[in-house]
Amino acid sequence: MEQRIAVLVSTVLGVLLLGVFAAVARSAGRSGSAEEIAAGAARWRRAVLWGLVGVFVPTIAFSLTRTPYPSAGQTAAVVVQATGHQWTWEVAPDTVPARELVEIRVTGADVNHGLGVYDLNDRLITQAQAMPGYTNVIRHTFATPGTYRILCLEYCGLGHHTMVSKLVVSAAR
Repeated sequence: MEQRIAVLVSTVLGVLLLGVFAAVARSAGRSGSAEEIAAGAARWRRAVLWGLVGVFVPTIAFSLTRTPYPSAGQTAAVVVQATGHQWTWEVAPDTVPARELVEIRVTGADVNHGLGVYDLNDRLITQAQAMPGYTNVIRHTFATPGTYRILCLEYCGLGHHTMVSKLVVSAAR
């Protein structure tokens, strides 16, 4: 749904931008005194500015209401520790409930890794960098029960391609 909204907004804004370019190109050949041309250009720039403000402010305000982040008071049902090692993921626990907030704490034991969680259709749904000495936190709610694949997204050496693990999402408690 969010992608459709983004495509629609991008299309509308692209058409508006093309309209602005067309108006500028059309006005380039106008004749008249320098004062008349300058006054007309100033009016036109003000109209474009306030038109853009009128489009962008509501669009940005709406998009901020749809952020995928949990609210500040929401606590995770399960905390998962994911540690990247050359060339394996250590994930504990490896089973989490569906439709509940899960916090995944991601770190690296040796070199940088990239933790990528893939859904049942092999689409990347969330990711974080795994770095030694630092913990990144992913907060995600898995909507559908099933087995989610975890892959390394950062080349970490010759065995990089073997860094595959899983996270089992069970039916909600």
